[in-house]
Amino acid sequence: MKKYDVIIVGSGPAGLGAAFHLIQNSKKKILLIEKDSISSGGLRNDCKQNYLFPVGFPLEYWNKKQADNELADVEKILKPKYQKQDNLHIYLKRAKKLDTDLLLIKQYHVGTDKAKLLINNLIGELKEKVEIKLNHKLTDIDYKNKKVTIQNEEFQFKNLILAPGRKGSNWLQNVMDDLKISYVDNKVDIGIRLEMREENYNIVKDYYDPKFLFPDEVRTFCTNSGAAFVVKEKYEKYFSVNGHSFSTNKKSNGLVNFAMLKTIYLTDPVVSGQKFAEILGRAAMQLSGGKPMMQRMGDFRIGRRSKENTFNEDLYNFKPTLNSATPGDVSLAIPSKIMRALWQSMKKLDAIVPGVLHPSTIIYYPEIKTYANKPTFIDEHFQVCQNLYMIGDGAGTSRGITAAWASGIRAAKGMLK
Repeated sequence: MKKYDVIIVGSGPAGLGAAFHLIQNSKKKILLIEKDSISSGGLRNDCKQNYLFPVGFPLEYWNKKQADNELADVEKILKPKYQKQDNLHIYLKRAKKLDTDLLLIKQYHVGTDKAKLLINNLIGELKEKVEIKLNHKLTDIDYKNKKVTIQNEEFQFKNLILAPGRKGSNWLQNVMDDLKISYVDNKVDIGIRLEMREENYNIVKDYYDPKFLFPDEVRTFCTNSGAAFVVKEKYEKYFSVNGHSFSTNKKSNGLVNFAMLKTIYLTDPVVSGQKFAEILGRAAMQLSGGKPMMQRMGDFRIGRRSKENTFNEDLYNFKPTLNSATPGDVSLAIPSKIMRALWQSMKKLDAIVPGVLHPSTIIYYPEIKTYANKPTFIDEHFQVCQNLYMIGDGAGTSRGITAAWASGIRAAKGMLK
């Protein structure tokens, strides 16, 4: 049986952050395993990086000093080329009048088309000092005997890091249940994705991914412009929409898309954010034939369902990039309390950046972001029990690439104390 000082499960930013810090500061024998052929999630799709606390850093685990220290190390590895930010004073002034915050964040956008090269380069750097197994799935953890099973082969560890990413949060929940590790899951983001002509959201010419924070726990999220498009992502029992864009090497299609999300906190008797997300996601699928739904803003504003003939260039000057979505009425699917908060925020955003509510704007639903099942940690380095660490978006220590990487660094530091 092969023995390792550290086994890392997951090659996303959290796992990579831990691996890089360990090889730079120790001579530990490390095994990194990944169930896919390449890292997935945010690092692979769009790869938008934010370098500012508290963006992506859950406040129950991080303060500004801690985040800034780790972000400095993240920058050394990822070498961001920051996007420009110009002429924002008018937007800041308008936002302030409407009790809305516009966060000014150092950002780097790699693009979906260049993300694979970035990941391959990072993996290539690690291969000199880390054993890496891609397309290998962990099937069992024997914590008592410090063993894991990977495709019918057993490996022994001194330290185990689980970094499965957001899509692996259900798997991580099963691990916590098996090991009787307590956790909390009472939060979820429910929202929509808007798609429009760039001239109707021209702030993106001066700020690539503007972050607006509105009252009632609503925010903009993941803005894409240039060669931008909306996609559907498969979850276990429903589809959610998301946005991508290619690098500046690709020709622009003149469109912008971004999400507007409302954060929901749940209490008894419905205390699971994952389950609430599933309920809403499945309800949306029932109303739209098993696909995400879309509606033109012009129809939404007068309370009319969109139909197939609504989505043509003659009437509204651009076609939906997610043309497989079902035309419909999003207000039938979105709970009224959530819809009211989103609509109030859309109206404020249109006052800050006039054009958002143009009749041609497309509303896609659902865009659902589940929060991780946050485990009970026994120290500040994200140990859940002796020599077992859970990090990244799947474990609730981060919400994004740079914070996930920082979580990996922090776990590695704890291991080296």
